[in-house]
Amino acid sequence: MCGLFGYSKQAYYKRKSEKGLTVSERTKVKSLVLNVRHQLPKLGTRKLYHMLRPDLGFQNIKIGRDKLFDFLREENMLISKRKKYHKTTNSKHWLRKHPNLIKHLDIKRPEQVWVADITYLKVKGSHYYLHLLTDAYSKRIVGYELCDNLKTESTLKALKMGLQKRKYSHPLIHHSDRGLQYCSKEYTDLLRKSRIKISMTQAYDPYENAIAERVNGILKDEFDLDIHFESEELLRLQVVQSIALYNQLRPHSSIDFLTPNQAHRQRKIKIKKWSKKKPVENNQLV
Repeated sequence: MCGLFGYSKQAYYKRKSEKGLTVSERTKVKSLVLNVRHQLPKLGTRKLYHMLRPDLGFQNIKIGRDKLFDFLREENMLISKRKKYHKTTNSKHWLRKHPNLIKHLDIKRPEQVWVADITYLKVKGSHYYLHLLTDAYSKRIVGYELCDNLKTESTLKALKMGLQKRKYSHPLIHHSDRGLQYCSKEYTDLLRKSRIKISMTQAYDPYENAIAERVNGILKDEFDLDIHFESEELLRLQVVQSIALYNQLRPHSSIDFLTPNQAHRQRKIKIKKWSKKKPVENNQLV
């Protein structure tokens, strides 16, 4: 019969051995997913599967990553991502711009490179800015400041928070775009005083500050920081809780599915890097 329909016996028995989830197992899987999504409501399926594997094994539920995708699709629980953009960088100024020191740098340990960026948030009748400082190796947010302006003094508060929490004493590079805040005398003076090298993007290219851009996107897409908040108090509460959950619970595939706090305590991972997509030639199939 297998030969008649063009299948091998191995394929037949493999298919026969595969069983769908029982009603009880589906209920358990859904409960496990909802427990994670309670704190990380928009976590992607690959990271979700990594977090669920121990519990799935403990309950003897056999479901792989691809089957989890199918399960979430059937339950209408897949996460759709939104892409929005708002420019917060003013690089048209006369202040000195520094070269990119990390373009070809192999990042091997925490606090080797800090990346800085500012993202735009919305409050009813107004708008706010979240100044972020992130460790490039561990993806840990080490400093932040939420305010209603783009002043250098606000960006400095995020840097000072990072300096207060600094754990290691080895050489450190600060990387950012060429925004006015990062080029200002007050900001660069504090970096030099702290013996931190200054690095900047050379053009407006998101790949030159990819880690900072990615963290911004995670906070907005997965922690709902891109919604319109009714008040400043609600926004501040959401920011504090989101950053705490991000650092403590949110795994990253680029650091072997460790959380930022876990990765910041060690230096054995070779992190994945973002690379530019090659343009498609005219004679290539898309």
